Amino acid sequence: MPISLFWVQCGGCGGDSISFLNAESPNFVEVLKGAGIRLLWHPSLSDATIGERRALVERLRQGEEALDILVVEGSIVRGPSSTGMYDTHEGRPKKDLVAALARRARFVVALGTCASFGGIGVDGPIEASGLQFRRCEPGGLLGADFRAASGLPVVNLAGCPCHPEVLAGTLMALAVDVRLEMDEFNRPLAWYGMTVHQGCTRNEYHEYRIEEEDFGQKGCLFFHKGCHGPLVGGPCNKLLWNRRSSKTRAGVPCFGCTSPEFPTVDPFFFTRNIEGVPTALPNGIIRSHYLVYKTMAAAAAPERLKNRKAEI
Repeated sequence: MPISLFWVQCGGCGGDSISFLNAESPNFVEVLKGAGIRLLWHPSLSDATIGERRALVERLRQGEEALDILVVEGSIVRGPSSTGMYDTHEGRPKKDLVAALARRARFVVALGTCASFGGIGVDGPIEASGLQFRRCEPGGLLGADFRAASGLPVVNLAGCPCHPEVLAGTLMALAVDVRLEMDEFNRPLAWYGMTVHQGCTRNEYHEYRIEEEDFGQKGCLFFHKGCHGPLVGGPCNKLLWNRRSSKTRAGVPCFGCTSPEFPTVDPFFFTRNIEGVPTALPNGIIRSHYLVYKTMAAAAAPERLKNRKAEI
């Protein structure tokens, strides 16, 4: 029997759908065919009439048609005043539709940081939240104790947008009942158990504290330019975007878009620091030890790193 998938877009930009359409090998269609997934509905790709979609949704609500995978893209809009009427479906809050379908689904996937943790609208009038988290706090729309029919909590595929290969791998794993090991934020460890820093071409500059205060050079962007690479989990320097690059490889700091706290209140291109040491340090790092180590490392930096001017 094919695995059924229903895709809901809530509060957001649709960027995760666009990202998935950029998947190369396998591409969107190959993922579905290879995993034996039958796409019941996608708001941008399906050609069913309004009446056909309405009938499908009702069958799913009533349990008359099986729903194996529910993919939710975009934040859950709960405003104004917790009514959810800023984002509606057929004149009713879309959050209610999502909750009803989640209760029927065998697996629930929160696609992107907005669906996972609330994203950009958490502190605004739309009162956004994720499916099972509001930023770092468990709860969200479905509650901390929610479990899909499979027994799994919501699978959070964070990112702004989520990397297409992460979604492809997750769908394939769920389709064949491979149990996903997840971190404390319900993100699969296969993709979020590493930091963005791992695989970064600027790692050696980071270790010797060869810092940049402006763009266009090869040094580390963590100390001055707001790079979150050592702080957040994600595969961006392992699964390159379009199989070619990543933010740090292109000379742009990692924005930390896989973090439950994304976006932060700080500017993207600024590192908060105390006496030159970033206020946010990687897990397990003691500030005093870090300061001593980085001072010694900078003094021992090889000349080839110090003479790092980018080739024009």
